Amino acid sequence: MNFKKPKFWDYKKISIWSFTLFPFTIIYRFVFFIIKSFKIQKKFPIPIICIGNIYLGGTGKTPLAMEIFRINKSLNKNPAFVKKPYGYLNDEIKMLKKVGEIFTFKDRVSSISSLIDNEYDVAILDDGFQDFSINPDLTILCFNSKQLIGNGFVIPSGPLREKFSSIKRADCIFINGKKNLEFENKIKSINSKAKIFYSKYKIKNSNKFKNKEIIAFAGIGNPQNFFDLLRENNINVIRTFSFPDHHHYSKADFNKIFSEISLLKDRTIKKQNKNEAILLTTEKDYSRLDDKIKDNFNYVDIDLEIEDKNEFISLIKEKL
Repeated sequence: MNFKKPKFWDYKKISIWSFTLFPFTIIYRFVFFIIKSFKIQKKFPIPIICIGNIYLGGTGKTPLAMEIFRINKSLNKNPAFVKKPYGYLNDEIKMLKKVGEIFTFKDRVSSISSLIDNEYDVAILDDGFQDFSINPDLTILCFNSKQLIGNGFVIPSGPLREKFSSIKRADCIFINGKKNLEFENKIKSINSKAKIFYSKYKIKNSNKFKNKEIIAFAGIGNPQNFFDLLRENNINVIRTFSFPDHHHYSKADFNKIFSEISLLKDRTIKKQNKNEAILLTTEKDYSRLDDKIKDNFNYVDIDLEIEDKNEFISLIKEKL
């Protein structure tokens, strides 16, 4: 889904737009309830690990799915990914394919069945918390510490796919970013059994961009999180461009960016031996660029670091 998130979704104070759109939220919730009610959950003979979210986009599901894949490999398991084949998700599918095999049938039940037929013994669902046709063995919900649940409303009044109370279905919660005891208590008031873990991104190739002028662009769930990550790593970002999530870049997009570089050359870049500004984006965005122009761009190579990782590995072992 190629969309740019409305700013009011993350307002701490309730917006007039949230109230205006609330009737549509009621309709959405009713349809969601009907669909959920008619689904029959299927149990599989292998462990199913589901990584999902209730906040729409930008919670770090795919990097976590990749790390869980690596953990399973270290435990001598033979995992594979399951992902819905929506066209706008091709960037995430490409990232997962770099790590392991991925099954992309139209429904996840068929993907898991094929996965089993091909002798894989763990299914890792990148997304799927709202798929009630599957009974997972381990359900993980992802949040970002900067957005959390936004204004707390369900779409379109807010950024949530379903009510916050749905976290009672989760076995554990991952919060990407800073520790938040208030949010932890909010989670525990609904689901006292859920284990809470924190993660953060580490830029592996940050030295490549130090002491350089950086023009950063991103078409992800929360582009500002990417720009903040660069600055937190002392990368000198002089201009940013935000695009909708899963955005497919056009010639007009890059004309805009390149014209901005031309304006910046005389003002700032010439001060550093006339070096060209480096065009920097996320790996997900880089995967969507045309191969003919990729040489003009750089992407950030990241690792996902899990706090209390050994405890998390023990939890996976329990489910395996």
